[in-house]
Amino acid sequence: MPLTHSYRMLAHTGIRSAVLLALGLLLVAWPGPATAREEGHAREEGRARKVEGDRHEQEKPEKLAFDMVVAAGAQRCLPNAAGHVSIQAAGQNQRMQVKVEGLPPHRVFTLFVLQVPTGPFGLSWYQGDIETDEEGEGSRDFLGIFSSETFVIAQAVRPAPQTHPGVDALTNPDTAPVHMYHLGMWFSDPGDAVAAGCSNGTTPFDGDHVAGIQVLNTSNFPDTAGPLGQFE
Repeated sequence: MPLTHSYRMLAHTGIRSAVLLALGLLLVAWPGPATAREEGHAREEGRARKVEGDRHEQEKPEKLAFDMVVAAGAQRCLPNAAGHVSIQAAGQNQRMQVKVEGLPPHRVFTLFVLQVPTGPFGLSWYQGDIETDEEGEGSRDFLGIFSSETFVIAQAVRPAPQTHPGVDALTNPDTAPVHMYHLGMWFSDPGDAVAAGCSNGTTPFDGDHVAGIQVLNTSNFPDTAGPLGQFE
């Protein structure tokens, strides 16, 4: 049956509408020049961030080494004393090895993590002991946090244990995070310092708070930029 004029017009209109609809959808889906540029910039920024992140990861030292120097009060009596420290990653922690030399033989020394390397001292943490051998040398490994994340914090003033009444503080100081990047080492016994020809001064840097003078420290680094902060 021949198509009527009205039917042909309706068919043409339907085809034209379908074509226009398809073109409209194509234009909506196709990004314009501005959108394409924005997406290009976003991709470039993403690549740049990845490169920067990779570079930062590569810059993190897998191992850090530095020296400790003779403390001012021990330079006359222990001029050859020296300390050598190495730090390396150990899982989520760090392993710190401290080697010392030029010290009196068969003596015990206390090692502290410090806020500042010389007196008057800020916050200090008793890390452990190092005992020398017959050659006046000693070595000890410590496992913990020895990096840019080493810090102390106290969110409130609270009662403190009285292990040594009359010596221990009754409460702690209230403090925001304080990072501690230095090391220091003391004679554990004031008598050992005297026997080595050093001053007989008494300091609290031992478990019983009766120690000798400081022997080694990291004063070869600035007060606010101690060596532990170099390890991330």
